[in-house]
Amino acid sequence: MTWPVPTTLIGQHVRLEPLEQAHAADLQAASAALGQKWYTPIPAPDMIAAEITRRNAEPNMTAFAQCLPDGRAVGMTTYMNTTKADRRVEIGSTWVSPEVQRSKFNTEAKLLLLTHAFEDLNCIRVELRTHRMNHQSRAAIERLGAQLEAILRNHMIMPDGTYRDTAVYAIIENEWPTIKTHLEHKLT
Repeated sequence: MTWPVPTTLIGQHVRLEPLEQAHAADLQAASAALGQKWYTPIPAPDMIAAEITRRNAEPNMTAFAQCLPDGRAVGMTTYMNTTKADRRVEIGSTWVSPEVQRSKFNTEAKLLLLTHAFEDLNCIRVELRTHRMNHQSRAAIERLGAQLEAILRNHMIMPDGTYRDTAVYAIIENEWPTIKTHLEHKLT
């Protein structure tokens, strides 16, 4: 059984829904607006349906469509590398349309995911990982309050054959109350 169980998380600026093929058309448009970046794999518009299928087939993934309040999907995010016995999740494979980047949308999405992880799933650790060269993503993760723990060198082979150095960040349970207050303040 998938853990965490797919659920809908609702905020004022964002709605995180279990990822379904019904989101594909919106996500194709969002992917096209974003374009490709060499340091992060974003599914091309014609690969969105396959990516939805892949994420939903993985046993250690719970995938979400990131939607505007009107229901239009503008990105994806995932609890991945989940370990129920260790009460740990990673938030990753996240991308959003440029129209919502650096906005309350993304801050609230992370607040919803983190709140669900720490308060509903009783996680003791939430990880966030990104390519060492993805400075935009690293800055966003650091603005959340996550701590850089390591750079895993030659950690992955990218689709183009280059090696990815992975920056590993984490938030642990005793840090959560302060980080939650910080994120809530950013949304005011």
